[in-house]
Amino acid sequence: MSPVITAITGASPIQTWELQGRYPEILADQDRGEAARNLFADAQNMLQQIVAGRWLQARATVGIFPAAAEVDDVVIYTDADRHTELCRLNFLRQQKPKAQGRHNRCLADYIAPATTGLRDHIGLFAVTAGLGIETKLAEYEKAHDDYAAIMLKALADRLAEAFAERLHQRVRTELWAYAADEQLSNEELIAEKYRGIRPAPGYPACPDHSVKRDMFRVLQASAIGMGLTESLAMTPAASVSGFYLAHPDAAYFNVGRIGQDQADDWAARQAMDAATAQRHLAPTL
Repeated sequence: MSPVITAITGASPIQTWELQGRYPEILADQDRGEAARNLFADAQNMLQQIVAGRWLQARATVGIFPAAAEVDDVVIYTDADRHTELCRLNFLRQQKPKAQGRHNRCLADYIAPATTGLRDHIGLFAVTAGLGIETKLAEYEKAHDDYAAIMLKALADRLAEAFAERLHQRVRTELWAYAADEQLSNEELIAEKYRGIRPAPGYPACPDHSVKRDMFRVLQASAIGMGLTESLAMTPAASVSGFYLAHPDAAYFNVGRIGQDQADDWAARQAMDAATAQRHLAPTL
């Protein structure tokens, strides 16, 4: 799990504070150390207030489902015999030319096809650490305390990521238990030395956000207070969702740019008209 200082400085996608560096080294940096130490102290102080005052609630929903790959799709079933389809995840495949011996990857590659006779599974999860945040943010807005509001949002984001990491660890060692004997140090966990990955919709291996609709329906995410906006952003904002893939060779990758042929194929698999598909896939075309 990433330390707070890396989350609220350069390692954060929010880039709220322009302090690039790694924790704890940045605390002793000649140019940025003082600012980093002050920021770290403020973050730690607010974190204590979050815990003591129970400002935030964290909840999660997770499921391990029977699954099989069909080309670039992953079919999820309701039953262990794999007779009834629950939903179908339509993934994208890399199309950039590669050197001989290297293949163009797709997340479906890490799930066994039904034709192999192997009974594979896939995990889905959604976690949030942002329940209750609006009450405190309203207080800060009324007091015109933008700094505290931004700090609270940043900490909620980091807590959600930490929760997602802890849940993934429990899935690997307890709930799915495909790595029940895992014994890793905190440094090894940060370096992702464990087996399996947890890619998320909207990120390089799955740039399409529309898959969240089926994920949230199957996980019954509304029961824990999570939802999706019309643009498929998660609510509360401090939330993480994605897939668990246990294949020992599973690794993160970037789909990158795809051709019109794959876009048309994806639209057909989604039963989606071409114009809507173009909007969903615009960043990858």
